[in-house]
Amino acid sequence: MTEWIISIEGTEAGHTAALILALMAAFLHAVFGALQKGRHDPWLTRGAIDGCYCVMAAPFALFVVPWPEPHMWAIFAGAFVIHLAYKLLQAMAYSRGAYTVVYPVVRGTGPLFTVIGAYLIFGEVFNGVQWLGVGVLMAGIFGLAVYNMIFLVSERDTLNAALALAVLTGIFVALYTTYDAYGIRATADPFTFLAWFFMIDGLVFPFLALRRWRAMEHRPAPAPLLRRGVLGGIVAFLSFGAVMLATRLDKVGEAAVLRETSTVFAALIGWLVLKETVGPRRIALMTLIAIGAVIVEFGG
Repeated sequence: MTEWIISIEGTEAGHTAALILALMAAFLHAVFGALQKGRHDPWLTRGAIDGCYCVMAAPFALFVVPWPEPHMWAIFAGAFVIHLAYKLLQAMAYSRGAYTVVYPVVRGTGPLFTVIGAYLIFGEVFNGVQWLGVGVLMAGIFGLAVYNMIFLVSERDTLNAALALAVLTGIFVALYTTYDAYGIRATADPFTFLAWFFMIDGLVFPFLALRRWRAMEHRPAPAPLLRRGVLGGIVAFLSFGAVMLATRLDKVGEAAVLRETSTVFAALIGWLVLKETVGPRRIALMTLIAIGAVIVEFGG
């Protein structure tokens, strides 16, 4: 698998594979967000997920993939700090605002700053048509957030804090997307980066979640949390792993924009699973997001 991934980097086959991986990541990322915002406290769910994917990744990191090169340890340290800050901000935002408001703002802020970061770090340039696509996609995402904010939000007293945290979280989405793309390109074997990333990334939140669980007056049963953690860990491997591979195979900015079609999937999950209302206006905004992604992909 490693040899095949390396052989198609920068080729038309690599571009096609990156497109498929980014869209797969979009769907799975929406599932991941719904898992964290679902029936349990988001801090507890995130702790269970992180703990599970840390344990699942450890055997691969330690015994299967090639050992990281010496220069990778500093890169892993940076990824650890960035992702920890991102997860703290995301959990705080989910604790204060509705999923259908917070998630679109987070995902809408991310692609703009990722495209800028990809230009500064990797020299990637979007043409005018692609920037139009970014604008259309972001208009749809933020329009969806505004609509949800007006008609669907119940947490009115914490809405401003939730939105501010969502924007800040989106900035960290752009930061980790760009940084992870740099990291996965800095090692000879991309699966070395993925295995060690997931093992290191899952070290802190389980302890934060355990501390929060112990402080609760009415503690949820551990078994359902662990089941959600195992499922979330598998989804995380497939989602984050897919988009990181996509950024190695092709342009970081395009992969980031395509992943933000996750907002469409998130709205569908909110409707089908979380039983949130979806009307013609929201369908139109979701269509706008999809059109923006198509413009970016085919305008390049």
